[in-house]
This record gives sequence, structure tokens and C-alpha cells, in this order.
Amino acid sequence: MLRDKSLIPLSHQHQHALALCVRIDRASPIAEADLAAWQGEISQHFRSEITFHFAAEERVLFPAARRFQELTPLIDDLLADHSFLRARFAESETATLSPPDLHTFAQRLAQHVRKEERQLFERLQELLSAEELATLGVQLAEQLKDTEQACLLPNQATKLRAAP
Repeated sequence: MLRDKSLIPLSHQHQHALALCVRIDRASPIAEADLAAWQGEISQHFRSEITFHFAAEERVLFPAARRFQELTPLIDDLLADHSFLRARFAESETATLSPPDLHTFAQRLAQHVRKEERQLFERLQELLSAEELATLGVQLAEQLKDTEQACLLPNQATKLRAAP
């Protein structure tokens, strides 16, 4: 299903998160020497984009979805993901993620994004009217206005390398 324009800003941020996950997956196993660089990049991504993204979902999107009883279990699951992911982001801030933790983080973040895109967004587009989606889009834009619009580039240790 084509993504409604009201949800596109969240979808763009999902693309950024998935790109990070793909890079972590392709770099795994992460060398101990590169771990600090990866954790720094994850922390930067959280501060510049994901903290605002989670807040927008929790303040605007999830309450709108809770109007539909069928979506309540999904919202509860997504909130549990947010809690888990926030804890991993906090660990990246304190540089306490291990290489296996980093891999688990990337898998969980990718699964979370796909759940939102494939289940929540799709269903909301079916359940909400065009006017309701437009209102939702305005509210989401307000919540996301402080998101940094910079392109986060990998550093030397976290960029993808050609296969040997």
C-alpha cells in the first residue's frame, strides 16, 4: 500500500534506522576496536532523530491507534519495543553495549520498524479517514519539528567496506 503523506516523515526516519541496522548486520561480528565508534553513532542517531520519533509516536500516533481496540495489543508491543530500545540507546551512551548486544539491538530495531510500517501504518491508513490522517500529519509534523535535518554519515570505523 502506498504510504499516506501524513506518515511519510516517520517512514523516512524508519529508513534511516533500517540503514543503520543493515550496516551493523553487515559489519557483524563487530570488532572490539570498533565498538566505541558504533556506540557513538548509535547515540548520535538517538539524540538527533529517534528521541523525537519515539515521542511523536507515543504522543500522537499511538493514542490515535488506541481508538481501535484491534490495535491495542500491537501498540502495547510497540511500547515494549520502545522501552527495550531506549535501554539499549542508554547503554550506547555509556559505551556498555557488547558486540552481541549491538547485534541484538539492530535486529530488534529492524523488527520494530517493520512492525510499524507493515502492521500499524497499513492498518491506520485503512481505518482513518483522509481528514483524520491529515490532522494526524499536522500533529506529527509539530512533534518532529526539532528533529535534526542533517544526514548522519558513518565514521571511518562504521562505514561499509567491500567484501574481501
